[in-house]
Amino acid sequence: MAEASRHATIFDVARLAGVSHQTVSRVLNDLPNVRPATKARVEEAIMQLRYVPSPAARTLVTKRSRTIGLIATGGTEFGPSSSVLHFNAAARDARWSVFTANMVDSDPGSARAAVEGFLRQNVEGIAVISAREGVTDIVAGMELSVPLVALHATPRAGLVTVGVDQYAGARAATAHLIRLGHRRIGHLAGPADAVDARERERGWRDELAGAGLVAQLIGTGDWTPTSGYVIGRRLDEEVTAVFAANDQMALGLIHALTEQGVRVPLDFSVVGFDDIPEAEHLSPPLTTVRQDFELVGRTMLATLLDHVNGEPVRTTAPSVPLLQERDSTAAAPTNGRVGQDLARARVD
Repeated sequence: MAEASRHATIFDVARLAGVSHQTVSRVLNDLPNVRPATKARVEEAIMQLRYVPSPAARTLVTKRSRTIGLIATGGTEFGPSSSVLHFNAAARDARWSVFTANMVDSDPGSARAAVEGFLRQNVEGIAVISAREGVTDIVAGMELSVPLVALHATPRAGLVTVGVDQYAGARAATAHLIRLGHRRIGHLAGPADAVDARERERGWRDELAGAGLVAQLIGTGDWTPTSGYVIGRRLDEEVTAVFAANDQMALGLIHALTEQGVRVPLDFSVVGFDDIPEAEHLSPPLTTVRQDFELVGRTMLATLLDHVNGEPVRTTAPSVPLLQERDSTAAAPTNGRVGQDLARARVD
């Protein structure tokens, strides 16, 4: 076995594999007309030598950079961060590099600067994974010379999108509570400028309307457990169940209810959204709606590469999230005293 070198060149790879450096270049850039056995020898030599090709040299040879720009917002929010993780994993598998601009908010100047920076790096496409609609609007409104794909809960005219049917997931969560006999089902909403939050609230409202039930919004949070806790501490609506727009807010809500002597799920049922890794280990384990973030990330990458390579862009219907029934939901209580109990707990 050849000794690995920190400074191996394409010529070292060619000598070890017994091929020309042009053949190595074709393998590195996934070009045709390379026999499978030859490709295998070249890939083995690359692995043995730990050869890392120069992006600049690759661009000069192929006139392509094999790089993508990714704008991501949402900070540590589970949904966007998970989609970003799997998008990057899919890009690595496809031998594409990703320049990422992480943005805390939807500042127009920052979004434009990120795109301009990407274009100076000769990216071949741009993806947007954002919890805020404003970022997508800013990027989509720019005169771009490269393809754009965005994560979005609903299809948008003139924009290639990939997404999850948040509306259907919210209806499934609400329907589950209705089947358990709950008739006063509140909603803990997410931020108003988040498309996913709006779609989840819309699904909750429509499912209740279809059952002839009144919608009671208990508050609007910011996706964090703290916001769910604060709203739970001041909850006084006569509801027996809440559908929370994400799992973190559901966690905070359950904490507040438990402190006030309300038992979940005996007195009160809670459903979340996302199925974070901790959801099944909470006390009680959280009933929630599971999104397939790996599918989202990989579909976004595949869709963007189709666009970049001039192939027909696949039209992908939003994936449908699935309800995960656990122990935070149960049949509606018959005494109807939750609101009274909460008011008494605050007085005490």
